[in-house]
Amino acid sequence: MKVGIIGGTGGIGQGMALRLSQNHTVYIGSRKEEKAQAACEMCGYALKVLGLPFDLNPTTNQGVVDNSEIVVFSIPAENLERTIDSLTGLEGKIIVSLMNPMIRTDYFKYNPPEEGSAAIQLQKLLPDSKIVAAFNNIPAGKWQKLSEPLDYSVCVCSDHEDAKEKTMELVNSISELEAVNAGPLAVSPYIEAITPLVINIARFSKKRDVGVYFK
Repeated sequence: MKVGIIGGTGGIGQGMALRLSQNHTVYIGSRKEEKAQAACEMCGYALKVLGLPFDLNPTTNQGVVDNSEIVVFSIPAENLERTIDSLTGLEGKIIVSLMNPMIRTDYFKYNPPEEGSAAIQLQKLLPDSKIVAAFNNIPAGKWQKLSEPLDYSVCVCSDHEDAKEKTMELVNSISELEAVNAGPLAVSPYIEAITPLVINIARFSKKRDVGVYFK
């Protein structure tokens, strides 16, 4: 598959690129292409040292949209509208949201928009696109530990069955991840809210890489 990551120069974006590019063509996107170029070089070097294959391509965020079958939004939820306003050609695209809106006080708290979740907000903003919520709860650091398997469950929900199936196929192509069909996009608030929960568990229980498993 051709997969593009908007916000691909961040920690999660680069981690996803490291894992995905071993089996797929990956476009790392940024507002500035030189920043994407630097991220590609870093990821490519890490994979080359380990003797792993990869197919990585730097581009702008618009280049991600132009070249990809699946577009991943790996950005802070508060940047969503500004990012969408800068892009064209998203109609008909499968767009994967892994955004988890939250705030930090003395603990992390889920802070969804008035639509109910970041994924539902994204679908409202892009009615002609196929929005899927997935990959929400995988720790950023775990993505980048290439010597360790990724073995979490990944909840996938969407109102578009074809997009959901394609995204589940993508999930199952990565390490030992297991895609779980979580139903329609209306389920996405519960999926997004898991992230502040596991962060709080990790923080207060002094654990690392807390994840979710459904067996």
